[in-house]
Amino acid sequence: MPTDLIKTFTYLSIHLTIGFGVAYVMTGSVVLAGGIAVVEPCINAVAFFFHEKAWKRVGAGPKLLSA
Repeated sequence: MPTDLIKTFTYLSIHLTIGFGVAYVMTGSVVLAGGIAVVEPCINAVAFFFHEKAWKRVGAGPKLLSA
């Protein structure tokens, strides 16, 4: 398995664990915390997709970072 894929899965595991833990502490509900821990990364992925598209449209990505 490629290293990038392994890193992605381990990061996802950390993200889900932290999300579940925080949501559980805040709500006290395993079901609600589980739902939040699953839904939040999905919404984040969609937001990231549009964030990248916006950066490409502006054309600021490489130019801004190299300045």
